[in-house]
Amino acid sequence: MFGGQQHQQQHQQPQNVRSDASWYQQQYEGAHCTNYLCPGTLSCVHFPHHCPCAWEVEDKVELGDGIAVCASKGGYKVGEAARKIELARKGLL
Repeated sequence: MFGGQQHQQQHQQPQNVRSDASWYQQQYEGAHCTNYLCPGTLSCVHFPHHCPCAWEVEDKVELGDGIAVCASKGGYKVGEAARKIELARKGLL
């Protein structure tokens, strides 16, 4: 059929990301920032605790002394992640 030639479509599957950190390191080293470059998001901010969370499903909780962490939102209530982190800090969770 079609002049005796077979047409085969080859579908190339996307490749997995390499397991070494070279791609990330290249992005980090190539980013321009005159203040602080957030390692998790590559955002340029004035202070490390101003770094945003990488995902919308995370809440940022400031622990004090310029330390902030991102945690999965704890539910539908605003501040639920912060409440759970505070309970964990007190040894109650």
